[in-house]
This record gives sequence, structure tokens and C-alpha cells, in this order.
Amino acid sequence: MQAISLSRFLIEQQRLKEALPAELRLLIETVARACKTISHAISKGALGEVLGSLGSENVQGEVQKKLDVIANELLLDANEWGGHLAAMASEEMETIHRIPNRYPKGEYLLLFDPIDGSSNIDVALSVGTIFSVLKAPEGSAGRELTEQDFLQPGNRQVAAGYAIYGPQTLLILTIGAGVYEFTLDREVGSWRMTDGPLQMPQGNREFAINMARRRQWPPAIANYIEERILGAEGPLRKDYNMRWTASMVADVHRILKRGGIFLYPADARSGGSARLRLMYEANPMALLIEQAGGAAHDGEQRILDIIPATLHQRVGVILGDQRETDFART
Repeated sequence: MQAISLSRFLIEQQRLKEALPAELRLLIETVARACKTISHAISKGALGEVLGSLGSENVQGEVQKKLDVIANELLLDANEWGGHLAAMASEEMETIHRIPNRYPKGEYLLLFDPIDGSSNIDVALSVGTIFSVLKAPEGSAGRELTEQDFLQPGNRQVAAGYAIYGPQTLLILTIGAGVYEFTLDREVGSWRMTDGPLQMPQGNREFAINMARRRQWPPAIANYIEERILGAEGPLRKDYNMRWTASMVADVHRILKRGGIFLYPADARSGGSARLRLMYEANPMALLIEQAGGAAHDGEQRILDIIPATLHQRVGVILGDQRETDFART
């Protein structure tokens, strides 16, 4: 049987007791089209002059890759005119992007990391785009939106997902009723469902962590990893494998499909600082993992319950296998 298209899947979800509003369906389709364009740009590599750095820094103080800026502009241009959004926010921009007055405005807020793992671009490793959708607060229609309107906990997300640009281009999506995988059929330019609803396997003895930060880990995380490195010779009496690609999309996708645990804890370098962004990375990934039967916390509390204080807030992230994430609590 031929795999159904993303559009058909979304329409069927819309018909299912009106579980998916039409405006949200159209927004997701627009984001998916933008991801197709980004995938095409990435596939050209040096031939498309998208590799390398610009020499500028984003609001996070990180050197921007050419593709960071290209993907950011593609997502803004694709989504600002459709009438589905009240405003957008990007990891690459200091503040929110309001919909220009010449376009109609909708009731949703879109947040995105245009290129996650961009340090891998120049060496042809997998990278991705992460996105999250919130509803604009009640009473916000007719006024200019502010950053405060975006500061909602992750449990209020109405949709989240990521595109991963690797050997295949995949779109992983949740609208709050399971997680589904779509593969880009390049010959016809269509997303086709290839798996779902996904249930993350439990019990896989595999972890993903950046070992170079070992000196700064909290004691609980250091002990957790040390026990797994000792393997069969330690108190657990069983061996574990480590995998790390420095692309959250790639590492989380592997865990979503194969099981295991992903850790990027806050460290002790500056009073418990963290690297990953709550709004653009942690929240959407936490929703996907929980929808697939896993768990996600920051070392102390459930990520989806964190009340954000700023648009670019950073948090520690521990997600994946329920049992392993419980062991890794600090």
C-alpha cells in the first residue's frame, strides 16, 4: 500500500472530531514546505555556496554559518504571509518577528531553530530544523505582540517537530496525538508517512553525551555516566554504548527510533549554566519524546512544566528512556 502524504494525514486529523484546526494544518504544511527548500539547499553543499561561516555572531554569541542565516530567512519568508501566525521567534534573532501589517494575522506563534547542529554542515553530517507552535494568548488579537506572549510552558505547545537532513530527509511531527515520521520523496516533492505512531523502545543501554564537558558535570550526572562506562565491571553488571554527533536532532532521532538517553546537563562552569535553548530545542524535543513514551527533565523538573523567563533561556536537558532518565536526576 502506498504511504499516505503529509497533507492527507493532516486532513484526516482535521476531520477526526476536529482534532486539528484548519489554520494549524495549513501552518504545518507551510513549515514542511520550507524544510523541503532548506533540504534542497543543504544537498547542494559547496556547489550552492551554502557552506562556511559568515564571520558574524547571533544573539547567542555564536559564529553564524551561512546556512543558519539562509534557513532563517527561508522560514520567515515562507510563514509570514500565510495568515496563520501572529508572530515568530528564532534562535538566530534577538527578539520576535512580527507579521508585517500588509499580511493577515492568525492565532498561532511559531518558534524555530533553523539549523540545529550547524557545526556539522561543512563535514556532511546530519543537521536539522526544530520547530514549536503555541497559541497566541487570549486577548492578543488586535494589538502588537511582545516577547511576553511567547513565554508559555512547553505543555501548551499545540504542535512540534523537526526535519532531519541526512541520508534521507525526514519530518518528525506531533500535534499532541502521537509522533509520526514522514520521508521526503524527492522525485515527486512530497512528504510520505513512513512510520508512526512511534513508540520509543525502552531498555536500550545507550547514551549520548559530550564527554569533553565531564569536568563540569554535576556529581549526580558524573556518577551516572561513570557507572555506565564501567559497564559489566561496575555495579550495573551490564555494558552500555555511547553515541554522540553534536547535533541534537540526529542524537534525539536515534534515541526516538532506537531507545536510550540523551544528556546535555547544566554544568558548573558559571553557576550551573546550560547550553540548549528551552523554547527552540528543549520544549519541542521534550514533547516529541513524551508523546512517544519517553521522559524529559532538566535534572530536577519536567521540561514541559518550566515557566520560561526569557525568550532565549537555556536549560539542562535529559531525555529518553523513562527508567534511565529517572536514574540521571540530579
